[in-house]
Amino acid sequence: MESDSEMVPFPQLPTPIETNYRACTIPYRFPSDDPKKATPSEISWINVFANSIPSFKKRAESDTTVPDAPARAEKFAERYAGILEDLKKDPESHGGPPDGILLCRLREQVLRELGFRDIFKKVKDEENAKAISLFPEVVSLSDAIEDDGKRLENLVRGIFAGNIFDLGSAQLAEVFSRDGMSFLASCQNLVPRPWVIDDLENFQAKWIKKSWKKAVIFVDNSGADIILGILPFARELLRRGTQVVLAANELPSINDITYTELTEILSQLKDENGQLIGVDTSKLLIANSGNDLPVIDLARVSQELAYLSSDADLVILEGMGRGIETNLYAQFKCDSLKIGMVKHLEVAEFLGGRLYDCVFKYNEVQS
Repeated sequence: MESDSEMVPFPQLPTPIETNYRACTIPYRFPSDDPKKATPSEISWINVFANSIPSFKKRAESDTTVPDAPARAEKFAERYAGILEDLKKDPESHGGPPDGILLCRLREQVLRELGFRDIFKKVKDEENAKAISLFPEVVSLSDAIEDDGKRLENLVRGIFAGNIFDLGSAQLAEVFSRDGMSFLASCQNLVPRPWVIDDLENFQAKWIKKSWKKAVIFVDNSGADIILGILPFARELLRRGTQVVLAANELPSINDITYTELTEILSQLKDENGQLIGVDTSKLLIANSGNDLPVIDLARVSQELAYLSSDADLVILEGMGRGIETNLYAQFKCDSLKIGMVKHLEVAEFLGGRLYDCVFKYNEVQS
């Protein structure tokens, strides 16, 4: 785990952070709840994490970098299930009461204690290779759209389609292991608009009139998500003259992309002139966010990212973990965009939408 001394608050959060920011969208409990008794919301979320154990165990069993992986995977399943049962009996155990960040952190801790560093490595590598081969086609389809607003909508749909590649969702992990996912088919099959939170038209109007100096994008999954969703969108921002910082995890977690993996992918996608299919990338930076979970607490980011973000005028949080479950209602000192697909029924119910609904939340700061 990272050492506390290296972590600082994200500079675009309003201060004082203690009263203005909390990395949790859905309250699992209220002050009036009995601290010794798990709330219905806590129990339902603990069950979401319990349901993910079989797919994590399966990945861990086949991790060839870990000696006697099957026995250790069995231990992981037992230990993590035991912790979740403890939290149901006493929500104050294991550093509780539980929220999304704690439940993710405990799962990662158990995996790492047993020697598992990156159980999704094989599937990430396979999906990255597939997505890299599709990148030119996805970009040329987008570039062929002349109307700025329509091209933006196409790029946004690409982000949602890519964001389906999420192996932290038990249902999607099941679908994925069964028949994979087609990116272009996913683009066509998004739930119809209006989405559960749909500020796209407002953002389109701003996009046509306004350009941002510097955008910081907190990225999510490997494969189609980063390569066919985020990178074509980032390339469009670069083409419009915006400097782009891609903030990626320091350590592996589920199938989220790390900053070292992202650096490697970009070196494969750029041509000999350092261009991304005809677009200059001198204003594109990759930052280590300092994070090691599939969710993010913006009160603790790396100093490197804080330094690069101090003059940002657009912050984008992509994906269910960062953009919806922990930061949907986070306020920023600059314009912000939260974009992601709803892949847990509990989130859909909380938002009053459908499973696989889309969130596109744009907040403009009046300058």
